[in-house]
Amino acid sequence: MTTIERPGARQWVPADGDVEALRTAVGQCRGCELWEPATQAVFSAGSPTARLALVGEQPGDQEDRRGIPFVGPAGRLLQRAVDEAGIDRAQVYVTNAVKHFRFEQAGEGARRIHKSPELAHITACKPWLAAELARVDPDVVVCLGATAAKALLPKDFRVTRQRGQLMRLATSRGEKTFLGTIHPSAVLRVPEEQRQEAYDALVADLRVAAGALAG
Repeated sequence: MTTIERPGARQWVPADGDVEALRTAVGQCRGCELWEPATQAVFSAGSPTARLALVGEQPGDQEDRRGIPFVGPAGRLLQRAVDEAGIDRAQVYVTNAVKHFRFEQAGEGARRIHKSPELAHITACKPWLAAELARVDPDVVVCLGATAAKALLPKDFRVTRQRGQLMRLATSRGEKTFLGTIHPSAVLRVPEEQRQEAYDALVADLRVAAGALAG
């Protein structure tokens, strides 16, 4: 079995500069093999001085094509949930733990099927996530799904057991408040008769984050 070398993103991450400098630099990243089949690196959206950061898994098919995170069905659901939770979108920064789309494709022209990043991809891409969170310096960070949780939360964290719980964790900018919840795409995958309940639970978790901002 061939081992794929993943040097990690650190050498491509600017040592200084703002979020826009990071966004410009990420297109040159060769920290893992995902850059090659992807259309482009997808960095972030939202205010670079936001008080709340939402961290997802990776770009999907539409995000990869458009270069903007959370613009597909899961993104539209997330925007609705953020509004319903009473969070001001002007105070939200949205990004992903992994910046390139990982997918499977049966042949040229075939539909590209999402494939979850491996831990090695999360680790390779983490310098980008660490740098942007240091630049934005949000008060609260919400991890959407298991991939984001693996990047930022303690190793024993499990979304199924600990979702919606506030945690104070050390960062390069001092202690910050973190919360883990499901990824909005998980809401879309449940059977239709259970979807409203899953969506309401996501909104409830986001309301906890909103309360942390207010408090």
